[in-house]
Amino acid sequence: MKISEIPLRPLYALPALACAGLLGFGYYLQYFQDQNPCPLCLVQRGFYYGVIAVFAAAALHAPGRMGQRIYCAAGALLALGGFGVAARQVWLQHLPIDQVPACGPDLFFMVENFPLKRILEKLFLGSGQCAEVKWRFLGLSIAEWSFACFAGLAAYAVWLAFQKRGGAGTGSGAG
Repeated sequence: MKISEIPLRPLYALPALACAGLLGFGYYLQYFQDQNPCPLCLVQRGFYYGVIAVFAAAALHAPGRMGQRIYCAAGALLALGGFGVAARQVWLQHLPIDQVPACGPDLFFMVENFPLKRILEKLFLGSGQCAEVKWRFLGLSIAEWSFACFAGLAAYAVWLAFQKRGGAGTGSGAG
């Protein structure tokens, strides 16, 4: 079977399932391996949830050509947002120790005590906690794996946007 013969619904479901698996593994690390997420990790989780929502909706909707491009553009933008956040965290992890920012308060403390603008600033800029590497697989940190996964998701979304299909039930309608 050629890729062009695969209906679009499973192709839309694939990145949603991949993100669900990544989030599941993240929760496993958090709750069973005591790897508490830093602020940038939490932001990346938000982007993974966004990618899930977009591609799950696309899989359920089975849009036509224009809808396909809209869903894929939204998925690519969310993946690129996560890519940027992961890139920031990878950069923090590779800073010399004397240049790593100080650790800040945890998210729950910030939500209870800081205005929204300051919370968002802290979340997106990260802290010293974001520079810590406590787990590696094949030599890469969680942030580096996330960086690669977001890059793959963005590339997949762009590729999927230009896939052509024919026949009923494959998402090849007008919009």
